Amino acid sequence: MRVCVIGTGYVGLVTGVCLAHAGHHVICVDNNEEKVKLMKAGQSPIFEPGLSELMQETIASGLVEFTSDLEAGVAHGEILFIAVGTPPLPTGESDTRYVEAVARGIGHHLSEGYKVIVNKSTVPIGSGDWVRMIVMEGMAEQQAKTGGAPPPVEFDVVSNPEFLREGSAIYDTFNPDRIVLGSSSQKAIGLMQELYTTVVARTFAEDKTLPPVPVVSTDLSSAEMIKYAANSFLATKISFVNEVANICDRVGADITQVAKGIGLDSRIGGKFLQAGIGWGGSCFPKDVSALIHTADDYGYDAQLLKAAVSVNDRQRLLALEKLQQELKILKGKVVGLLGLTFKPDTDDMRDAPSLLLIENLNRLGAKVKAYDPIVSQSGLRHGLSGVIVENDPLHMAEGCDALVLVTDWQEFLTLDYGAIAQQMHQSLIIDGRNFLDRSALESLGYRYVGIGH
Repeated sequence: MRVCVIGTGYVGLVTGVCLAHAGHHVICVDNNEEKVKLMKAGQSPIFEPGLSELMQETIASGLVEFTSDLEAGVAHGEILFIAVGTPPLPTGESDTRYVEAVARGIGHHLSEGYKVIVNKSTVPIGSGDWVRMIVMEGMAEQQAKTGGAPPPVEFDVVSNPEFLREGSAIYDTFNPDRIVLGSSSQKAIGLMQELYTTVVARTFAEDKTLPPVPVVSTDLSSAEMIKYAANSFLATKISFVNEVANICDRVGADITQVAKGIGLDSRIGGKFLQAGIGWGGSCFPKDVSALIHTADDYGYDAQLLKAAVSVNDRQRLLALEKLQQELKILKGKVVGLLGLTFKPDTDDMRDAPSLLLIENLNRLGAKVKAYDPIVSQSGLRHGLSGVIVENDPLHMAEGCDALVLVTDWQEFLTLDYGAIAQQMHQSLIIDGRNFLDRSALESLGYRYVGIGH
């Protein structure tokens, strides 16, 4: 099938390249000329394991192209994905100006035939009908500009939310838990099902014995709500286990054992029960805030969601509290951070807990150093004021009074902590993800402090 993906951020680029790998002819459109030039050369502007290799493969096969020409993309695609960013506004609602601009641009360039316009961006509930209205406004503006009869074009809008995890987005694209399609048009739903035929059949899955991927066909608003509800539930689950971990700290229980015990309950499950210093990134904070804002718009006080946010805000300062308990005065102390990104296997720093930790350590007069497997090697330091980013963990540990594990990178399981201890002024480690081997570290002379145990 012929596909156009508009917006080559995280979701758009992964979606476009994976659909090309599945055999569709994809044109990816972005208005950033430098970015387009980079992608044409087979270089990914984001870090995602396996993405650059897949880009190069699909470019060589001719199944994916990159351009800044929206008109060409719209003319090419039977299915047009809107995959631009919807960042949060200070009010908590989503900023939909980029979605509006793309929808209007699509309206300007629709000429003939039938198109399916897909909301892949995470948009406020009710945006499907709004996008349809904006596209029609764009068509009317173009008709008024050129004169003559309206073009013989028909289109439908579909909500197809993404559920990708940064760091495993390619795997998630080809092995989704479900595919959600929201539309009032069976014709549009049918074309989307055709688009995802190989994914549903698990053609690219490592385990070919798995059953077909479930497809949830529903109305537009329900599809949009599924996305917000899923992320809000997972965020709430993390806040819940962190709340329990804080109680464990006070009563002498071990949250790792508690989480194992409750996670074996099939009604609960073991995922997202790792206590730590809170959730961040580009999805959870934005989506929970947007759902709270939607509830407020319709006269409902979403108290549980607000509590989840409140617990998370407090949890982000837990590492700071534990440093103060162990070191007392932080002024003049040197603190080293293991990890900066909000989660492993990504270069994404959006709303990362490390940023708030750095800000508060600076405020209290501590010197902050950091090592991150991706950030340290990238050379990019934008937005990282108040921290010295070292290129290796040994240099980072030099003179430190404490280390804080912020991001659970696999690399941190195999560091030479004996050598690191020799570089430190004091052998104290705050494990903000309950990730490291406590017994092994204590045998090396570390004071080990975890979360909830």
